[in-house]
Amino acid sequence: MNKAHSGFPENFFWGGATAANQCEGAFDVGGKGASIADHMTVGSRTSPRRFTKGIEQNEFYPSHEAIDFYHCYKEDIALFAEMGFKMFRMSIGWTRIYPNGDDVEPNREGIEYYRSVFEECKKYGIEPLVTISHYEMPYHLAEAYNGWADRRVIDFYLNYCKTIFTEYKGLVKYWLTFNEINVLTFPFGGVMAGIIPEDNSNMFDFLSGKAKESTEAKNIRFNALHNQFVASAKAVKMAHEINPDNKVGCMIAGMCSYPYTCSPEDILANQKSMEIGNWLCGDVHVRGEYPHFAKRYFDENGIAINFADGDAEALKSGCVDFYSLSYYATGCTSTDQNVLKTSGNMMMGVKNPYLKASDWGWVIDPEGLRYFLNEIYGRYRIPIMVVENGLGADDLVEADGSIHDEYRIEYMRRHVVQMSEAIKDGVDLIAYTPWGCIDLVSASTGEMKKRYGFIYVDKDNEGKGTLNRSRKDSFYWYKKCIESNGYDI
Repeated sequence: MNKAHSGFPENFFWGGATAANQCEGAFDVGGKGASIADHMTVGSRTSPRRFTKGIEQNEFYPSHEAIDFYHCYKEDIALFAEMGFKMFRMSIGWTRIYPNGDDVEPNREGIEYYRSVFEECKKYGIEPLVTISHYEMPYHLAEAYNGWADRRVIDFYLNYCKTIFTEYKGLVKYWLTFNEINVLTFPFGGVMAGIIPEDNSNMFDFLSGKAKESTEAKNIRFNALHNQFVASAKAVKMAHEINPDNKVGCMIAGMCSYPYTCSPEDILANQKSMEIGNWLCGDVHVRGEYPHFAKRYFDENGIAINFADGDAEALKSGCVDFYSLSYYATGCTSTDQNVLKTSGNMMMGVKNPYLKASDWGWVIDPEGLRYFLNEIYGRYRIPIMVVENGLGADDLVEADGSIHDEYRIEYMRRHVVQMSEAIKDGVDLIAYTPWGCIDLVSASTGEMKKRYGFIYVDKDNEGKGTLNRSRKDSFYWYKKCIESNGYDI
């Protein structure tokens, strides 16, 4: 793509994204408490991760060390700066600030740690984009309160928000309230929100079909989602009150899908899939109210949302400033149960015969990103950030230490081109922070082998390695992409 064909504005935020539970490590250092992520074992594409109520002696928990960003953040941020990052999306570990989640006083050591990270970003002119809760509900809140199923957690979350909004005033301007909040519209999302199933089944049991969700469990899950909506809206209002310069966004997992055929049945089924998977959460965040289609869905699925006094007003007064999303793949919707299925980002869908898939079965669809961005912007008309996107692959380290990941470069290039096209379509896209800009623990499998980064980290699935960092070919490609503002790719 040459300069004449690039649509990116000069103030576009190029960057990368990580999450504390997948990169930070130091899970019991500096006063940090345990999160639900710290109770997730390692897995693989064929052997699913397990959620364990205790820490089992013979199991490997990859979040406990991860890539040790906790101790290596200065080196890593310097590498991000070398690439030319304008924005770094990261998350704060809730249990590093409030170890149990419901503590009266915050952990000062945790507060000062993140202050140092933000100051390091600012040193290089990198704007932090901070996710407040990214799949790391405090384990104590899961065990004692059943996570977000309990409304009392709203106040614990807001206490946490007040602390970080106040402590990092002037250091952090851009915030995301919950990572991929719409995963709670799926059965596996309950585990991510700290709701521990009575039979100890986990998210992977739901994904594989081994576990079936009861009507009661579904009702609990959607009420947990409602509690997150209320918490998010109140956090938005609080952020604006503490610092009018704060900008707060939602973060939605991009569940973009197409009808498998042009039959009316498939088209209606896909419309419903898009409504519940994407627009339900987006509408509440951006419009401040539940959409028209929610009532019938709730009625037909035995869901009764427990609206408390003031909830409707809170949702309306806490609408987000921008919309952010993850985008990895698309799927197809079919009413034919015999059609081959494939995995995507936390979802199942029918395999698209026109598209190829990654080694982990995720369909690669750059044009789908342009389509989806247009759908989102047409519906909401607020600025958009693509805050996760990338290719998980098993990278080969050559004898001389080089890593020729041309497949990742090609994936990224094609998606950058389609973002440019979306901007020319009129979409107000303001940021791109590809996922796992440095290799980190995979959320879906717990592997290190499934690598996304521009920066290689020497560590394997068993936790062995030096943790040394090295630049892949994609590092230099992305550096060039940023330098040219997407022109020279």
